[in-house]
Amino acid sequence: MKLKSLVFAAVALTVSFGALAQAPIVIKFSHVVAVDTPKGKGAEQFKKLAEERTKGRVKVEVYANSTLYKDKEEMEALQLGSVHMLAPSLAKFGPLGAREFEVFDLPYIFDNYTELHKVTEGPIGQSLLKKLDSKGILGLAFWDNGFKVMSANKPLKTPADFKGLKLRIQSSKVLDAQMRALGANPQVMAFSEVYQALQTGVVDGTENPPSNLYTQKMHEVQKHVTLSDHGYLGYAVIVNKKFWEGLPADVRTALEGAMKDATKYANEIAKKENDDALEAVKKSGKSQIATLTDAEKKEWKKALVKVHNDSADRIGKDLIQSIYKETGFDPAKL
Repeated sequence: MKLKSLVFAAVALTVSFGALAQAPIVIKFSHVVAVDTPKGKGAEQFKKLAEERTKGRVKVEVYANSTLYKDKEEMEALQLGSVHMLAPSLAKFGPLGAREFEVFDLPYIFDNYTELHKVTEGPIGQSLLKKLDSKGILGLAFWDNGFKVMSANKPLKTPADFKGLKLRIQSSKVLDAQMRALGANPQVMAFSEVYQALQTGVVDGTENPPSNLYTQKMHEVQKHVTLSDHGYLGYAVIVNKKFWEGLPADVRTALEGAMKDATKYANEIAKKENDDALEAVKKSGKSQIATLTDAEKKEWKKALVKVHNDSADRIGKDLIQSIYKETGFDPAKL
């Protein structure tokens, strides 16, 4: 009888260990925007591809809209290993000590996606991602959101229109300098708090790609939107270095392939998502949309290009010049 009990116990233990061995590796992927934004859809695409290609060995849990961590919390959570994967905006890396990433915040440094991708998909982009290694972070990819619009409850057609306005920004020395160059008062605020702040008048306006403006319903509390394309908002998909390097080699290879294809997908849909969002804002009738003339845009550029020089010591003059060379931007011709 005792022998039979031991046999049963051994079988049960074997089954138990087998179940444990088959438990999937969980990757917690947190972000602060809506599911139906370019980043939100990119995260869902990565989840789908990762789970398919690892045949269930990996489970990706996506937490959208700051449901796991807020803007100000997520980077520390990643470094501590409380979350495994993020896609923070590029402005978030300056406060972390990787100031070179703030080059993406410089106003009008990129005129279009072609110029941008020469940088993010080339040697400059790869060298920037490598700078995160010393922070316990691995940079996997750059994801686009889009070029930004300005919004407020008054028309914003010239730099003079910004004087005295309180405008929400992410925590970024460059974005702070940008708003001050326009005569506005920058207000650092978590993304999840912006709608209420606009609604209650705590801030007067903000900057966002159209997809963020629309999905967060900011257009419902902003009477005017200016298609300024004055700056770019993008993301770096990052992982906790220790976690990533601890994955089985074959799993990591499969995930790298999934990330490559998810990146292609995310960047392909970004422009369309923003175009569709802008069209939805127009149809809503909540905000008046203004397009800058060439002369007006030149006036904006002249007012803002000094931010490049003022930020050179912080970001790196050589980095800024290398991007000028890559894109053909020449501030002297403005």
